[in-house]
Amino acid sequence: MKQLVRVGIIICGRYSSCAGGKCLRALRERDGAFSGYGGGVELELAGFTSCGGCPGGNIEYAPEEMKKNGVEAIHFATGMIIGYPPCPNLDYFKDFIKSRFNMKAVYGTHPIPVSYFEQYNIMKDKRIKDWEDKTRLIIGNEELRLKYN
Repeated sequence: MKQLVRVGIIICGRYSSCAGGKCLRALRERDGAFSGYGGGVELELAGFTSCGGCPGGNIEYAPEEMKKNGVEAIHFATGMIIGYPPCPNLDYFKDFIKSRFNMKAVYGTHPIPVSYFEQYNIMKDKRIKDWEDKTRLIIGNEELRLKYN
């Protein structure tokens, strides 16, 4: 029997009306950051919300609600990492969730779409601190980036 891991997704407040299609497809197909879970793990989405907009007021409350619903890991949507501009508070959010709620926080959901990847290559030294760490699971390959474009 597979181990069940319940996950939550937090998206950027700018995208609060996002239907979550790319994130949910990546969860279902184990692409992007969801590829980091072993094959013996079944993933279940148990929470989906926005950060509440800058500076991220919902980060103080949403993880607690998700934890009550069994969430063990919170994923920051890929758009928070590679959106225009990327979220400047991600490292703080990750540290806060870990220390306050004793939960795992993961950078990313779906693979980076081609258009965002190309833009990153133009601006990479100015945009994202620790790019390699934050995109390790969502960088994918060209085929995956096209799939999520």
